[in-house]
Amino acid sequence: MEAPSQKSLEKVLSQRVLQMSSSFPCQICVVGFLCGVCLTSLFLAPLTSIGTFEFGVFSFSGLSTMNSTTQMIRLINLNWAESMISFDIFDMVTSEDCNYEEKGTERRMNAQKSDEKSTDEKVSLLYSAWSALLNESTIEDSEFLQRFGLSKSSVPKAPHFEDCKMKAQVNERLDTRGKNGRFPPWTIWKGFLDIYPPSEPDEQMRNLRRQTMSEGSYPPWITGSDEDNYPFTRKVQRDIWSHQHPLNCRDPNVRFLVADWERLPGFGMGAQIAGMCGILAIAMNEKRVLITNYYNRADHDGCEGPNRGSWSCYFFPETSQECRDRAFELMGTKEAWENGTIKGKDSYRSKEIWVGPTPRVWGNPWSYLQPTTDINGSLITRHRKMDQRWWRAQAVRYLMRFQTEYTCGLLNVERHAAFGREAAKMVLAGLGQEWPKDGTKKPKSDIEEYVWSSHKPWTPRPILSMHVRMGDKACEMKLAEFKDYMLLADRIRLRFPHLNSIWLSTEMQEVIEKTNLYPNWKFYYTNVRRQMGNATMASYEASLGRKISTNYPIVNFWMAAEADFFVGALGSTWCFLIDGMRNTGGKVMAGYLTVNKDRFW
Repeated sequence: MEAPSQKSLEKVLSQRVLQMSSSFPCQICVVGFLCGVCLTSLFLAPLTSIGTFEFGVFSFSGLSTMNSTTQMIRLINLNWAESMISFDIFDMVTSEDCNYEEKGTERRMNAQKSDEKSTDEKVSLLYSAWSALLNESTIEDSEFLQRFGLSKSSVPKAPHFEDCKMKAQVNERLDTRGKNGRFPPWTIWKGFLDIYPPSEPDEQMRNLRRQTMSEGSYPPWITGSDEDNYPFTRKVQRDIWSHQHPLNCRDPNVRFLVADWERLPGFGMGAQIAGMCGILAIAMNEKRVLITNYYNRADHDGCEGPNRGSWSCYFFPETSQECRDRAFELMGTKEAWENGTIKGKDSYRSKEIWVGPTPRVWGNPWSYLQPTTDINGSLITRHRKMDQRWWRAQAVRYLMRFQTEYTCGLLNVERHAAFGREAAKMVLAGLGQEWPKDGTKKPKSDIEEYVWSSHKPWTPRPILSMHVRMGDKACEMKLAEFKDYMLLADRIRLRFPHLNSIWLSTEMQEVIEKTNLYPNWKFYYTNVRRQMGNATMASYEASLGRKISTNYPIVNFWMAAEADFFVGALGSTWCFLIDGMRNTGGKVMAGYLTVNKDRFW
């Protein structure tokens, strides 16, 4: 029978070993202890014939000690084996779990990278396909398929493009008198709905529309409520159009004023337009039909056929073709000049053109303009040139009332360059992962073709337009640094925190470079070589060539007119005209923050 002390020792050692087996450092210690026990038993074996051998606090006596030691070793070995199995299983499971998590994370990261790469490739494919359709509208289906692996019909509609050909056709109808001299179809039916074919003839509806047209509904190029535009804008636009489109251009009572656009080297595009606004005022006051003649900025290869050298390359002509033909016919007769049926720009002094009397047909609507222009934190309520500001806004709106197909195409190109990739991501997000595999084109519904097609092309909204004028303008106004313009932009964003996009127009390269100082804003601008140093605007435009120096400002002008907010310099004629377009385009209540004021106020 074993002594109680030996059983107690075995129990203590067994419990201790089990506890030690739960941690790796302790397991190492247990291995060392077992080796010591084995070595001790070997040394004690020869001593079993000798009575009792004391070792430390443990007592080993004779054979019983050897048996007890052997049993203890067996017990320890058994417990050690169990602990090692337990540890191996734990280590194996933990290792597999870690490896599984690492591999799972790695797989997810790889899948994410693969998805991003796939999305980027699709965006590039769609952007390139749109570019081809935009720049090569006559490209054959077979060539398109060979280049992109897609059929033209499988390419989704670009939301930032306009159908320029269809738009020009609709606008032509809206700018031409109907039968018996009726007004164009300026009814409450907007855009392409006017050409929607009714399912059944409705004589009552047709009669009502004829009555509306004969009474002269307001023109469709004015958007927004009356409060969102300068006073009397709708009535003024209708009256100017009526004045410029008489019922019979060959009536002896119809008189004409024929004028070339200013073409002196020092006159920029803004000055040219402002000068023509003054000539239109003279024509209205004298009850003459204005005929614009040679426009030097349109004298380039982009303006083809009869539109070369004419305002009608970019915007619809100021009058009908019948009146233009009649005026040019009268220019060749001496009698017409002598009796005053026709006059030219040379018949008037420069002062009459630039600061002549504003037409008073509509009273004094400029006397109650809403104060929405901010200078140095204060609104301007009155100034000396309120009548001129109101009239120029009306005149420039009329002269630019409808874009030609050429101008529409320029805007498509610039929107694609600026927003095309964003538009592609947006469209692909709606299509899911199936495109271009599932690229079948769905037929257009009536609402798409006649209702939604009248919506303006997509741009990131809201967007702020900013025109920074520097260079040789210092001789006419106080210049401001780019940071001053950006301070005004920051003021707008304090009120509208979701605003983060800026359409920037400027002739100075240093301004473009300074945009890097504002990483919290997203800047868009035309890709054109800009001015370095303080060269004159005339020399800078000459270096660009007539086509580029005309096209890109017109694009910037229109983008500024359509933007949600505007920051500029009223001392610049160009900004002055942009402000006028906005104030007759439903943007009055967006306000205008300017770094300076007009020098004549």
